Amino acid sequence: MHTLTQTQTLPVAREKLWAFISVPQNLNEITPPKMAFKIVGELPSSAYAGLLLEYKVKIPVLGWTSWLTEIKYVKEGFSFMDEQRVGPYKLWLHTHTLEEVEEGTKMTDEIRYQMPFGILGTIAHFLFVKRTLQQIFQYRREKLDELYPL
Repeated sequence: MHTLTQTQTLPVAREKLWAFISVPQNLNEITPPKMAFKIVGELPSSAYAGLLLEYKVKIPVLGWTSWLTEIKYVKEGFSFMDEQRVGPYKLWLHTHTLEEVEEGTKMTDEIRYQMPFGILGTIAHFLFVKRTLQQIFQYRREKLDELYPL
């Protein structure tokens, strides 16, 4: 099991940041263009428990990949978790948490994931998956800093 955690404090009210991160369509805005991220189908205005989200995404080595996630739970205004149902990982759990702090809102992304394909997955993780995930979340950090500057 691997874990990637990113924490970012933004100078914005928790409610305003929630209004952005809980809208599935906004994933397009914070996903690197090289991934050619596309949401398939119509989406609601906000995430809710049980929501299934289908994406097409371009992944290094694999090319175009379908990805289906389910929103497992929502604590309105504070957190939600998505879990991969179909996609490139053996396991993918992504928890998004917002916490009010003196400087604004602290947002934490915690991703727990497992690679498929045994030793080949371990090698792929070492060679490029870990670095790619770090780049994706660094891009998100930069885009959110642009959206909510100091």
